[in-house]
Amino acid sequence: MASREEIKQRAFAAIDSHADEIVGAAQTILANPEPGFREVKTSRLVAGKFAEWGIPFKAGLALTGVRGELVGGSAGPALALLGELDSLIVQEHPHADAQTGAAHACGHHCQIGMLLGAAVALMQPDVLPQLSGRIVLMAVPAEEYIEIEYRDSLRRAGKLEFLGGKPELVRLGEFDDVDLAMMMHTTSSKEEGQICISGTNNGTVAKKITFIGRGAHAGGSPHLGINALNAATLALTAIHYNRETFRDEDTIRVHPIITKGGEAVSAVPSDVRMETFVRGRTIDAIMDANRKVDRALRAGSLAVGAKVNIQTIPGYLPLKQDRVMNQVFEANAAALVGGSNVGHVSHRTGSTDMGDISHLMPSIHPYVGGATGLGHGANYVVEDYRLAVITAAKALAATAVDLLADGAAKASQVIAGHRPEMTRAEYLRFMRSLAKDQTFEAE
Repeated sequence: MASREEIKQRAFAAIDSHADEIVGAAQTILANPEPGFREVKTSRLVAGKFAEWGIPFKAGLALTGVRGELVGGSAGPALALLGELDSLIVQEHPHADAQTGAAHACGHHCQIGMLLGAAVALMQPDVLPQLSGRIVLMAVPAEEYIEIEYRDSLRRAGKLEFLGGKPELVRLGEFDDVDLAMMMHTTSSKEEGQICISGTNNGTVAKKITFIGRGAHAGGSPHLGINALNAATLALTAIHYNRETFRDEDTIRVHPIITKGGEAVSAVPSDVRMETFVRGRTIDAIMDANRKVDRALRAGSLAVGAKVNIQTIPGYLPLKQDRVMNQVFEANAAALVGGSNVGHVSHRTGSTDMGDISHLMPSIHPYVGGATGLGHGANYVVEDYRLAVITAAKALAATAVDLLADGAAKASQVIAGHRPEMTRAEYLRFMRSLAKDQTFEAE
């Protein structure tokens, strides 16, 4: 039987021999960006690679998801490697789609590249038989929590229940036979090094708000109207007045936008719409801030005599990462880029649906460099594909080898030492409890 280091070198050689193809796939996705639950071309590319390489797969999961599977030489646990299919919408991005404004301003195209790279490494006939268990390859839709109105229309049509890809795949049972999970994300922060070991992330709930007033002529008879825009403005101010009650350690983030401010400047606005996220470090902190936001929305409506409809939509749970898996990954990262080039971040205030997976099983979500600019911005561009795709794929493959070689002893250790935050049934029950649609009217 080969040593783990020998197996890794074989895996790395396969990645190197397919490097142009892997990077080419990532760059093809970059040139064809698609937002969540619309990733038809990207999904087809992944399925095509799996078919070409002889990897059994299922497609059309949660509309566009693809799941492949590699079976090792002996029985053992299942490790999921994940990559995200979707783009953002950033019209000013240099690689934006001219028609839709979709753009990979967060590096998900590299995630699919590194997933394909890890797949081609681990499927090799001198690698896979040396591993125990299964490797589940998941290309997941809709991580970016955008286009809420569109996604909610899919929910109302019965095409999905949850508005994020991983929660929807959990609902569909695609994680039921998975024991551990990992993925990587690109970063443009030089302070984080070439590869970064990350800690926790904020979770989030989403809110759609409609203020309903009464239309009237804005010049001739404004006194006959009820100004829904004034209600919204008061609500925004009330939210701001609550900010001093948010504890620093809870890293609360509330960032509303008005998506519709009225019909015409000559009419008192009668239909004004807002969206916001309520983010926080813990579920309790999110729920506390969510109650305060609801209170502020109702107050703005009450002050001018308007109605307000508040729809609260389940978002993502806070991310928690498995300590032992991170240690295994960090050792491989240091071997690839040098220990001095491995950074650490304890907490991030953004959100990811990998947080949901981390409540169900041991999970990690490290970062890889190679990008420049501001994440989600028009200047976020991957410059170093060798690092962001090829080195990242090697880090994932090497960690999979460490977990599943030697009879999957390390993976078994991780699983035995992990206590999930929720069962699948508890998770679904909690997520469904978050969904509310309430209308409040001034007396």
